[in-house]
Amino acid sequence: MVHDDEPVLLGRAGRTARITLNRPRALNALTHPMVLRISEALAEWEDDESVTAVLISGAGERGLCAGGDIRAIHEDARAGSSASPDFWRDEYRLNARIARFTKPYVALMDGIVMGGGVGVSAHGSLRIVTERSAVAMPETGIGLVPDVGGTYLLSRAPGELGTHLALTGRAVGAADALLCGLADHFVPSERLAALRTALAGPGIREAADVIGTVRAYGTEYGTEHGTAVPEGQLAADREWIDTCYAADSVEEIVERLLGSGRPAAKEAAETILTRSPTALKATLEAMRRARRLPTLERVLDQEYRASCAALATHDLREGIRAQVIDKDRRPRWSPRELTDVTEADVARFFAAPPGGDLGLAAVS
Repeated sequence: MVHDDEPVLLGRAGRTARITLNRPRALNALTHPMVLRISEALAEWEDDESVTAVLISGAGERGLCAGGDIRAIHEDARAGSSASPDFWRDEYRLNARIARFTKPYVALMDGIVMGGGVGVSAHGSLRIVTERSAVAMPETGIGLVPDVGGTYLLSRAPGELGTHLALTGRAVGAADALLCGLADHFVPSERLAALRTALAGPGIREAADVIGTVRAYGTEYGTEHGTAVPEGQLAADREWIDTCYAADSVEEIVERLLGSGRPAAKEAAETILTRSPTALKATLEAMRRARRLPTLERVLDQEYRASCAALATHDLREGIRAQVIDKDRRPRWSPRELTDVTEADVARFFAAPPGGDLGLAAVS
């Protein structure tokens, strides 16, 4: 029996299987049991000939998913247990499963979509944003490196746009998500209910029907037809972003941003300087490495190493404390300055963790 208070609701509407993240009070934040339930459902539906497509959405009006349950990560970091590595292991495997899913995987990225929410949506084959979408990988603000395949996605954005988003943790709207390759289609939020109904209708018989239906309701990036996408900002900022973020170090990036004479660049520098210096340097290195890695699985393996390393740092505990526990927004990072973060500090994020590697690339 399915209860409305279950954190993941699974169902069927016609030949479309549905996943609803159902923790609206927690902005549908992911827990380990939720990850396992979704993964098990996808494994079953992939082999079920009566299922043509999968649709994922979030309960409530605020968003699809705000990320992982970082309160639990904070408790784990303080206790030194293995709960977080175990969670990440299964979460990243789910991200890879979504990316390789053989049927259309439709993600309604309406409202807030951050961190783990990006992981369960932006690796899908049909990713829909609305005028309410706010998509971000904000990990540097809590002492983490972007994960759930975030460095894979961002490293493949045009120019240095992904580096900008990874370091600042900035949330972007529909147009910028489309530009950066984090989404495929824009559908006004008022049309989502009609799209859901259409995807459940008798006209959905095979994958081509699903794709055609989504395209009929949405505007694809780079096309001139359909409902206009609300204007973004990143396309206009490409020149200074590409110039400043091409630097070899975070210190030089900040220097270029401050010296560019652009108010938006100065604002980006000021934002970066509020983030964990250690996480910033590890993130830049992770982004540069991810750009050279050929597959999502290889990048997820790298991200698993980085996340496990962060678990042992002062900055992860302190970042979550400042942002979520005490909410004073005044993290006391250690080291406090970018210049005090050593090469050895960064190298730890790319070393095999004590519990062993994720090993996704070896089985993909």
